[in-house]
Amino acid sequence: MKNPFDDESSEFLALINAEGQYSLWPSFANVPPGWKIIHQKAARNTCLDYINQHWTDMRPKSLIESTPDACSAPDTPCTS
Repeated sequence: MKNPFDDESSEFLALINAEGQYSLWPSFANVPPGWKIIHQKAARNTCLDYINQHWTDMRPKSLIESTPDACSAPDTPCTS
């Protein structure tokens, strides 16, 4: 059986959760609790491009918010 996340011919959604984390999701599957649709049904690559463009900081939102401003920018080394 083929993994539905790898099916190039299927349509997908891009989801986001309260922590600002994104997920590629097959459009035929129910959206899991705690996630909402951020990009409507589209080709797999279109959704992946959207996720890659918008999810620039992989840290959960709660971690970003708890980090001092000096350390919150991506690629900024923290010395504390």
